[in-house]
Amino acid sequence: MSIEQALSSAKLAVSDGKLTSSAYENLACWLTENRYQEYQSAIVQHIHEEKWQKLDDVFWTVIPFGTGGRRGRMYPFGSNAINERTIGESAQGLADYILAQPSDGHQLRCAIAYDTRHLSREFAELCASIMVANGFEVYFLDQYRATPQLSFAVREKNCDCGIMVTASHNPPSDNAVKVYWSTGGQILPPHDKAIIERVMSVDEIKRVDFSEALSAGKVIICTEEIDRAYLAQAIQFAWPGSRDAKIVFSPLHGVGEFAVRPLLEQAGFSKLEVFGPHAEPSGDFPNVPGHVSNPENKAVFEDIIVWAKGCGADVILATDPDCDRLGVAAPVTTDASGPWETINGNQIGALLTDFVCMKMQSLGQLTADSYIVKTLVTSELTRRIAASYGVRTEGNLHVGFKWIAGKMDEVGPAGFVFGTEESHGYLVGQYCRDKDGAVACLLMAMLIAHLKSQNKSLHQRLGELLTEHGYHLEHLVNVQMEGSEGMANMRRLMEAFRVSPPKQLGGIEVAAVRDFKSLTTLLADGSTQSLDSLQADMVMLDLVIEGNYFAVRPSGTEPKVKFYMFTYLPSADSQDLEAAKGTLMERLAALEKDIRDFASQFS
Repeated sequence: MSIEQALSSAKLAVSDGKLTSSAYENLACWLTENRYQEYQSAIVQHIHEEKWQKLDDVFWTVIPFGTGGRRGRMYPFGSNAINERTIGESAQGLADYILAQPSDGHQLRCAIAYDTRHLSREFAELCASIMVANGFEVYFLDQYRATPQLSFAVREKNCDCGIMVTASHNPPSDNAVKVYWSTGGQILPPHDKAIIERVMSVDEIKRVDFSEALSAGKVIICTEEIDRAYLAQAIQFAWPGSRDAKIVFSPLHGVGEFAVRPLLEQAGFSKLEVFGPHAEPSGDFPNVPGHVSNPENKAVFEDIIVWAKGCGADVILATDPDCDRLGVAAPVTTDASGPWETINGNQIGALLTDFVCMKMQSLGQLTADSYIVKTLVTSELTRRIAASYGVRTEGNLHVGFKWIAGKMDEVGPAGFVFGTEESHGYLVGQYCRDKDGAVACLLMAMLIAHLKSQNKSLHQRLGELLTEHGYHLEHLVNVQMEGSEGMANMRRLMEAFRVSPPKQLGGIEVAAVRDFKSLTTLLADGSTQSLDSLQADMVMLDLVIEGNYFAVRPSGTEPKVKFYMFTYLPSADSQDLEAAKGTLMERLAALEKDIRDFASQFS
């Protein structure tokens, strides 16, 4: 089959409803432009075999940059897939943008690291080859390393940018690049859109041979150097206190053991056991339920809890494949043989906010300028806890830790105390500009040992915080909407929440609708107000009961829409924790039912 015949067949497939028109447009581009020549025979073969669904999946759109970079399923070709071309375009576009900036003549530098996923090493070498070809010196972490270590390396080596090859907690089919700026944080406006424009217009991808670049000293292996320097910074947060805690740690087949074990051992936690079935670095995540290594999922803890009970552990800590997120499970009481429960991301953030503020206060490190940072969809419990220590909260931020990192630099890192987001991301200190699972493990280990010395469990401490600051209960629902049809449904759903939102949710009146796309607030009486925020594709519905609200947004990294539900009872009504929890669980169930009913029109 010739290219002309292939294009004719593809056009006929559009007429027959087997291929979307957008997929045809992108496919035709790949079949007719010289820059895609090496992929054309494989695409023609797919057309000859009438693999229309696969072709639609990998061509219906151009894979975008989201909250975590350019991420998606791997496939050898396609504009909506992670492959050598789309990864190469990302690196070349980044290089092109930096080269176009005013320069003082310094040697351009880029740090690159990778995790345990399939093709991560190959993609990292590809990115290094491209950056060197464009005149950059590359600092290369040549073993599996954590995302926060890449952020640290950018700052430590005074790099102009950084590239981390990882798809975080996505399924084994996926991979990605996260792009970092000279601050060590992921790219923010105005750089993000400008880089995307460069990426989308890449014609030629410049490359040199990786081995030759290494021999010529253009690629510098700095793994051990960065390990030492990172550990020296992270160990600063090993504050004085008890180290009597038996910890079971799971890296969930990722890079966590290379960062967490050295840090906890140097901090004095001698009773540390790595959960054997999850210890092997593997992009297949073979021993994790569903092969999805996400510490947000309760299911990943089930087998570990059985093990932890048997060895009398005090806590289970788990990090995702690139070790920037922390998940926690702990005994409900101080009896390790009794029931265990996981702690969700909002609760971990609240517990660590309290612990960090308490320790820094005792060390005389809190000042009038001290502040924490959280996102709009992170529990307000953290704000109330921080306020009890006289620490203010910067909380008008959208989803993505890059906004927390950006706020640190905007406000001033000297006063920064703690950063937290509901999706299990945490940071203390100024050594990097991304969430750090290893240092979060250190903080949680110290908190567990502190509570153990007081004969308290983690859950009991959480209960004390809820009694003091009001009962907060949040719930997150993810609804998959894959492919071109899913994207269309997602857009219709978001438009419906903007134009004709529900008047009630869970039997509670909606008081206001905050649209972060138009930056307007629609009140129940029909009047509107301007909304002080950055733009984003998110809608929030405030209920008439204070502290109860709902948010909806498309995921920036996966084909799904996310529903965030927030409920709250003031402290005066929260003395009976079980009764308060029961009330709010019923409220959440009613909210979820109404939200799902509303969303079902678009699936």
